[in-house]
Amino acid sequence: TSGSFTEGFECFDFNLLVISIEELFNTTKKRRKELGYTQGYVAEVSGLSASFISNLENGKATAELGKAILLANLLGIDISVEKR
Repeated sequence: TSGSFTEGFECFDFNLLVISIEELFNTTKKRRKELGYTQGYVAEVSGLSASFISNLENGKATAELGKAILLANLLGIDISVEKR
């Protein structure tokens, strides 16, 4: 793992219109891997359980949206809502 949890955020260089919860989950997993973080490490620094992170990344439909947003934010992913 990296030395700092916030290290490397500048390398996440794409914008994505998320139209499904699965896309949010996949984006979160991709970002974690880009940063070189294990699920265990992210669980430790975020206070979320490793099983929650695993379930979220594997598309478990019951994953709590609030926790998913918290995890995305911790990984440097901004989520916005826009009128279509």
